[in-house]
Amino acid sequence: MENKKIKVIIANDNDEQRENLKDALASCNFIDTIRDVKTGEDCVEYALKEKPDLIILDVILSKLDGFGVIEKCTKSGLDTRFIILTSFAQDTFINKATTLNVSYYLLQPISIEVLIQRIEDVFSISKNANMNNENAKLDKKLAIFDKNNKKFDERITNIFITVGIPAHIKGYYFLREAIKLAMDDPEIINSITKKLYPSIAGRFETSASKVERAIRHAIEVAWNRGKIENINSVFGLNVYSSNEKPTNGEFIALVADKMLLEC
Repeated sequence: MENKKIKVIIANDNDEQRENLKDALASCNFIDTIRDVKTGEDCVEYALKEKPDLIILDVILSKLDGFGVIEKCTKSGLDTRFIILTSFAQDTFINKATTLNVSYYLLQPISIEVLIQRIEDVFSISKNANMNNENAKLDKKLAIFDKNNKKFDERITNIFITVGIPAHIKGYYFLREAIKLAMDDPEIINSITKKLYPSIAGRFETSASKVERAIRHAIEVAWNRGKIENINSVFGLNVYSSNEKPTNGEFIALVADKMLLEC
């Protein structure tokens, strides 16, 4: 894909979502959204005509659902990649996606930065001509099990319950988002004030300083509850005592690293 724009078709029957996605992708200089459509039938029709590199589609489409689109395009011999972007997290849908030529199954809401990173990942993988079939299968499995998958949210929630972070405080949700961002891009911890906090603030329509304070408060609540044994058990070693609290960045990095190691 060097020096060539990735040709993309967007298929979504929600007019607002489709337009927002189209506008967001327009800011990326290596993506060319050649068509946006409402129905599955239209998606197949234009895909056969224009042979896109990538189709971003929802599972639920009128006339022909997203899986039907993928099956028809694949049977027609198109060398097209697929990213499903949807709000449906049912295991049956995710399992179906793994049997088809789907690069990522992403749950909304998702930031445009993460989506663009996933597109970069897809075409970095696809252009590696030396990748053998077994490696390709493994990469596909890892891609399907994305950081925005519901199962990751559940695992993060279990960690929060164990260490004593209550769900009713704002920092709980900011921390969860921060951990997922750090899993997607571990280097973001090195730019916590310039990138991580502002990114979370934008998603929750608040300020970066409020994000920082809320996360710090959530960590303080956990330590004040005195569940140090639980906290250390999460990380598998005695890394903290009751008199020492991690910084926001340290805690986010620890949890993100634990999650990645268990993938």
